[in-house]
Amino acid sequence: MNDQPPPIHTAAGKTGCRVPGAPETIGFMTAERPLALVTGVGRTTGIGAGIALRLADAGWDLAFTYWHPYDERMAWGVEPGATEEIDRELTGRGAATVAVEADLADPEAAARIFDAAERLGPVTALVMCHCESVDSGLLDTTVESFDRHFAVNARATWLLVREYGRRFRGAHGTGRIISLTSDHTVHNLPYGASKGALDRITLAATHEFAHLGITANVVNPGPVDTGWMSDEVRDACLDATPLGRLGTPQDTAHLVEFLCSPQGGWINGQLLKSNGGMA
Repeated sequence: MNDQPPPIHTAAGKTGCRVPGAPETIGFMTAERPLALVTGVGRTTGIGAGIALRLADAGWDLAFTYWHPYDERMAWGVEPGATEEIDRELTGRGAATVAVEADLADPEAAARIFDAAERLGPVTALVMCHCESVDSGLLDTTVESFDRHFAVNARATWLLVREYGRRFRGAHGTGRIISLTSDHTVHNLPYGASKGALDRITLAATHEFAHLGITANVVNPGPVDTGWMSDEVRDACLDATPLGRLGTPQDTAHLVEFLCSPQGGWINGQLLKSNGGMA
């Protein structure tokens, strides 16, 4: 990981000031644009990117994380230029942005991510879309894979939530924590088990952060084909979904946008399924 702070980009027409120690003219936080930190925004087709773009349209500035070595290990591979394209899309929607390369298996990553994000201002919403997801079952999961899943999906979620709670200074009722989860465990043991831990960590914030006025919810987006589905999996998901289609990143993004809005402030401590009624 590069030790230099990530560059900050701004929408055309904004003016700003030099932030001490920063490599370029930055620092464009405005009161009318709160800041969301979205993790796991590595590909233009991903759910994280869809959420970031929807929030930008809704008037948020965005800090987002990515980690290309994970994509390199997966069948879809790294999408060349994805970070730059997402950044251009966000600034084109009026958002100030900072993209943070972060290995969430590193226990020190959460503090560094918040340090980078807060160069734009205080974080109002924490939206966690990051994951480690390698298919394996009870008999063939390795200890290394099991530990890596829990480090990224569970421990990193706790550390990010903890860092957010320590730093939050917003008005009571404005803070938001949202995590993406999955209930798939068969032949997907370390992913599903670690996502179950993520659920409990996130929902604990509902009560432990009550004095801060932060809401905390978990969203299960159901089957969303962002490049990982085989034909067999795709057909099975379509057969199990009454609406006869797969979910899209935009489906999840609309729900997250609502939860982050003032109108969504009464929804708290919930695990919400946005899956088209999948059985």
